Amino acid sequence: MARTPSNMLELGTKAPHFNLPNTTDDKLYSFSDVQGEYGTVVMFICNHCPYVMHVFDGIASLANDYIRQGFGFVAISSNDVENYPDDSPELMKKTAEEQGFNFPYLYDESQGVAKAYDAACTPDFYLFDAQQKLVYRGQMDDSRPKNDIPVTGKDLRAALNALVAKSPIDSLQKPSLGCNIKWKVS
Repeated sequence: MARTPSNMLELGTKAPHFNLPNTTDDKLYSFSDVQGEYGTVVMFICNHCPYVMHVFDGIASLANDYIRQGFGFVAISSNDVENYPDDSPELMKKTAEEQGFNFPYLYDESQGVAKAYDAACTPDFYLFDAQQKLVYRGQMDDSRPKNDIPVTGKDLRAALNALVAKSPIDSLQKPSLGCNIKWKVS
């Protein structure tokens, strides 16, 4: 497990589109299928990363709180499942059910979507506004495994709240930190 920070895609970037299978219902989802009225949270996660496992409850809570307010949520796993079988689509479905995800958990087999988002780690969070422009990227909060800081989602929640209030979002944003995306070896 390599501690890897987010690459911090440039603010204002238009949301890269995708069309990926959802592991929970076997349907294809595009960005427009998951887009919310106020904005959309795109998360790169996986099943086995201790950094992701540490925030599973926080992710589910965050989505529950903000989907009701008009935000779209989607999680994407882009890991190489040949070398990391714990991240297989079958186990993604099981994880989504166990964690109570009420949003699609998509499988990026080609890893093209992760590359389009310049995703580097799991978890990696992106918030796009209603015009599909990137307004926040980075960490959910300061909590990490074993640092004794509670998972609150405060950084991402502040950005979501600012979108609802039509207030400026702080441009000083901290990178997420987690396991590197498990890229396929060519």
